[in-house]
Amino acid sequence: MNPTRNDLSLEIRQGVCQILNQRLAEMIDLQLQSKQAHWNIRGSNFLSLHELFDDLAEALADPIDSIAERITALGGIAEGTLAHVSGRTSLPAYPDGLRKSTEVLAAIADALARCARTMRASIDHADQLGDAGTADLFTGISRELDKRLWFVEAHI
Repeated sequence: MNPTRNDLSLEIRQGVCQILNQRLAEMIDLQLQSKQAHWNIRGSNFLSLHELFDDLAEALADPIDSIAERITALGGIAEGTLAHVSGRTSLPAYPDGLRKSTEVLAAIADALARCARTMRASIDHADQLGDAGTADLFTGISRELDKRLWFVEAHI
């Protein structure tokens, strides 16, 4: 941990940064899966889904940045490299060869739902640790994930 004048205890900051890095890994993984879907989608509704998955990937950029910046604001190290992401994400791997719209939509909806679920669990965890700021960050991101899940599920 880096030194900081933040008044949260070192123990709280360490615990919260661990949770934040887990959520960071999942969000980066979700963004990459969204781009994979964007690049490889096929079918009669190609254009609308191509745009949907690109919009999702773009929408995830701000929450990813906010999580990483919260980590560093607390004195932690934001760990967003491929090695960190692959070691920490709880999302199932995006299936190879997925191109049919129904399968791609289901895979992205499942990943979104899992991300939203772990984000909500992290709200409570951050609260229990005594970090209302991080809990608030997670709350906002969970709302965005719920909205994006709705957009994806509307195509199923």
